[in-house]
Amino acid sequence: MDGGNQSTVSEFVFLGLVHSWSIQVLLFMVFLMLYLIIVSGNIVILTLILTDPHLHSPMYFFLAILSFVDMWLSSVTTPKMIADFLRENKTISFAGCMCQILFVHLIAGSEMVLLVVMAYDRYVAICKPLHYSTIMSLQRCFGLVLTSWTVGFVHAMSQMAVIVQLPFCGPREIDSFFCDIPLVIKLACMDSYDLGIVMNADSGIVAVTCFILLLISYTYILLTVRQSSKTGASKALSTCSAHVTVVMIFFVPCIFIYVWPLNITWLDKFLAVFYSVFTPLLNPAIYTLRNKEMKSAMKRFRNYYMNSKGNTQC
Repeated sequence: MDGGNQSTVSEFVFLGLVHSWSIQVLLFMVFLMLYLIIVSGNIVILTLILTDPHLHSPMYFFLAILSFVDMWLSSVTTPKMIADFLRENKTISFAGCMCQILFVHLIAGSEMVLLVVMAYDRYVAICKPLHYSTIMSLQRCFGLVLTSWTVGFVHAMSQMAVIVQLPFCGPREIDSFFCDIPLVIKLACMDSYDLGIVMNADSGIVAVTCFILLLISYTYILLTVRQSSKTGASKALSTCSAHVTVVMIFFVPCIFIYVWPLNITWLDKFLAVFYSVFTPLLNPAIYTLRNKEMKSAMKRFRNYYMNSKGNTQC
């Protein structure tokens, strides 16, 4: 197509999840409630870990970072989706669309590597317990978190360097509730099939590499646990099962969107909702309800709050 005859697209239009107005109002209330739970739940986890000395360990340090990442992963797309439920014209500016793509891939890429880091932490704790405090020093923990953010940043920028240069001249409708690379590439005024494969491969490499590393780590941990005492094995299995659950609910949707796309519109929307809304929602529940130390920390925090309130009234 002749570039001189192209007009620049200044905004995109979301088709959203559903078209029925009554269902959109219902979804508005449901997702608003879920988003408030996500934000408040992750803030509670961050507060407990920062204020309770019993939780000042590498494992809970990484959990605090995960809660922070989850909160922002949901905040990139969910507030816009919630607001659009009550709008007839669901538009987003070109710059806003590019920002969504940048931050979704930055945060999601960082979270993938962070989950590998958390698996490494459990590997050291279970397989090398005598050297744990030496290996997982504060400096090492900060370095691993910085590495996760660096990988996420490099991945996101590699995507952005390509997509911002694409020519967009219409159509401008995105059959989803947020801007994502596979959908935006299809709107480019060019043959985008090969480019779509390359961009999906970029995301796929990060997702599959992290997923394989996680499988190897937890397989090695489980093999080691089988040879340990029943008490230690039970605690390790409880912790690792929570981690594996988080890994599955986060990676499976990403793999079906980027690595093995099914090209089924309703399923793609469901998977996008799952990893942008339900994963940040389930993580706090999984790590708090299945973790005795977190539940004990919540009791201590509640008792401290009640005692402080009682002393104030006196």
